[in-house]
Amino acid sequence: MSKVSETVSELVRPYVEEEGCSLWDVEYVKEAGTFYLRVFIDKDSGVTIDDCERVSRRLDPILDEADPIQESYVFEVGSPGAERELKRPSDFEKFLGSDVEVRLYKSTDGKKSLIGKLLSYEDGDIKLLVGNEEMIIKKQDIAQVRLHITF
Repeated sequence: MSKVSETVSELVRPYVEEEGCSLWDVEYVKEAGTFYLRVFIDKDSGVTIDDCERVSRRLDPILDEADPIQESYVFEVGSPGAERELKRPSDFEKFLGSDVEVRLYKSTDGKKSLIGKLLSYEDGDIKLLVGNEEMIIKKQDIAQVRLHITF
């Protein structure tokens, strides 16, 4: 997590929680020449547009006053979505037993993406059940892990 993301996370977490949500992630990125500060919120019953609007209105003056970012940026509040990215150990622990998609840096058996049940997480390595086969995927081979929803 970048220094800006960490600083903003610490700053906004209590206010997000006061609004009945939890802070899932903070992302500070540059896309097409524009900086974006994205605050992702979560809630057991699901995040609504009203939740995003309420949290955004609550955080906007707090961020203006604290001024943690020097350059101008676009501020967004949203949900991490059903197929959210898992990044932190606590994310993986929360979703043990769930279906995930693992994107790899290099092809393994001709595939750069694997879908299976998340069995364990240890020091960045994951154990995945793909079909009837258990696989251990090393941290250095993992580009991204997301929840996988089958409709």
